[in-house]
Amino acid sequence: MKRILTVQDISCVGKCSLTVALPIISALGVETAILPTAVLSTHTMFKYFTFHDLTDEIVPIANHWKSEHIDFNCIYTGYLGSKRQIDLVANLFDDFKTDSNLMVIDPVMADNGKLYPGFDEEFASEMAKLCAKADIIIPNITEASFMTGMEYKESYDEAYIKEMLQKLADLGADVTILTGVTYEKGTLGVMGYDKAKDEYFYYKHKRIDASYHGTGDIFASTLVGAIANDLTWKEAIPIAADYTAKSIELTVNDKNGRFYGVNFEEGIPYLLNRMNK
Repeated sequence: MKRILTVQDISCVGKCSLTVALPIISALGVETAILPTAVLSTHTMFKYFTFHDLTDEIVPIANHWKSEHIDFNCIYTGYLGSKRQIDLVANLFDDFKTDSNLMVIDPVMADNGKLYPGFDEEFASEMAKLCAKADIIIPNITEASFMTGMEYKESYDEAYIKEMLQKLADLGADVTILTGVTYEKGTLGVMGYDKAKDEYFYYKHKRIDASYHGTGDIFASTLVGAIANDLTWKEAIPIAADYTAKSIELTVNDKNGRFYGVNFEEGIPYLLNRMNK
C-alpha cells in the first residue's frame, strides 16, 4: 500500500484541509499520514474561531519519522500559515525526497483576486520559491497571478492561461495544473501543462452556480489520491473535477446542506465508481 503525507491545518468543523484530505485519500485505498500545521475549531468563515499553531511540532515529528526510517510515496501540502512553515516544509521536502516519490503543492493563499487575511506579497513570493521543489503544483488563477507577477483578470482568453502556465512552469515544477479556468459561459475547467513535453491539457464540465469553502481541497486531494493509484495527471483531472462538481451538486440539492462545506462524503461512492471504470 502506498503512503501519502499531507501537510496542512485541521479545521475541526468546516470540511476542508485535513478533514477533507484524510477521508478522500484513504477512501482511494492509500495510507494517509498527516502533519497538522495548526488546529482550528472551525475554518475562518466562522466568527470567533479558535486557533492553535503547531509550527513548533513540525521538526520533532519529522525527526521521529526519520529515526523510524518512515518514507512516503508522495508529500502533498495545502494551507501553510506562515513563511516559517514554508521554510520548514522546504526542509521536509529535502529530507524525505527520493528518486521515485512525488512532491505536490496546492499553494492555498488567495482567491477572487485577493490574498487571504494574514498573507502578503512576500508570503506569495516565498510560496513561489517552495513551488520550485515540487513535481506538481495546483494553484488557482489568483494564486498563480501573485506567484508569477501577472495581472489578475476575471475575463481572459486561452493565450493568457497558457502564458500563466508557462510562467508557473518557470518556477520549477514539472507539471502545473491551473484550476478555475473558464473560456465560455456556463462551464468551469482545469488546464494543465507538462513542461518537458510542452503539452497542454484542458478539461471542462458544467458550472454549478454555487460557491463553498473547501472545494479546492477536494479537487487536490482527489487528484493526488488518483495519481497514487497509478493514473496519469491527465487521467486524474477529469475524475477530480467531476467529483468536486458532484459534491457541490449534492449540497445544492440537499435542503439541509451545510453552508460551510460540501457533501463530499455522500459523493464518495460516485468517486469510487469513477475510479473503478
